[in-house]
Amino acid sequence: MNISVDLTLSPLSDDFEQHVIDFIKALRASQFTVLENPLSTQIFGEFDQLMPFLNEKIKASFENQDICVLTMKVIKTDRSTYEPHF
Repeated sequence: MNISVDLTLSPLSDDFEQHVIDFIKALRASQFTVLENPLSTQIFGEFDQLMPFLNEKIKASFENQDICVLTMKVIKTDRSTYEPHF
């Protein structure tokens, strides 16, 4: 099944920006579709492939920080081609 995942990484440190950049670059380097906006990053793919990948990248990001919050929404559909119709 295809999923869409919305991620917001919020490191609680003075050097938060570099941690966010590193996390986004790790997502971009994957085979998955990645879209970004000023508030969050979305990644799209097949559930059984995407979730283990995210688990690995989230863990790596957390290991490089003292305190960090990650907000994640998972939607059971591929919304990568969504365009508003209004």
